[in-house]
Amino acid sequence: MSLTPEEAAFFVKGAADGDRAAWESLVDAYGGLIWAITRNHRLLAGDAADVSQTVWLRLLENIERLNDPGRVGAWLATTARRECLRVSARRKRTVLVADERDLEPDPLYARTAVELDDGLLLAERDEALRAAFETLNPRCRELLRLMLLDPAPSYEEISAALDMPVGSIGPTRGRCLDKLRALVKTSGIESASARSL
Repeated sequence: MSLTPEEAAFFVKGAADGDRAAWESLVDAYGGLIWAITRNHRLLAGDAADVSQTVWLRLLENIERLNDPGRVGAWLATTARRECLRVSARRKRTVLVADERDLEPDPLYARTAVELDDGLLLAERDEALRAAFETLNPRCRELLRLMLLDPAPSYEEISAALDMPVGSIGPTRGRCLDKLRALVKTSGIESASARSL
């Protein structure tokens, strides 16, 4: 319901005199405006309800002092905007009252967050490890790939595949792993798997 300035002034005077129907007419006419302002300020539902109640309380406190009762809609809109800004500012300066290490996390959330973090970290580590492995020289890559097969080939089979003496497979493997460890260390990959190389 839209009110003319004359109707608004009439209902303001009635509400100031204690007429409940006049007050309800003001709420019907301007309640949507106040909610629209709270939505424009992107307030949470609870904060929006608090703002709405505060605006109506401010009107009740000041209804007899309005300079232009016919412009009560503009007064309500201004009051709603100011209250929204006050609530938003209060939200921005939230202060922790306890050390967050003292807070008990929700076990379900904590487990899920840890699982997600672990999964992401493992995927990042694996990708970085693959990239480091690809920078090794071709002979090291071939040797380490053969040694990772399941079931692992014997040294004789590796010797035949790489045309490498059996006695040099162990020392070459060690040098290749040292190179890979150094690449892993410089890339910042840190995991139990990388340390076990």
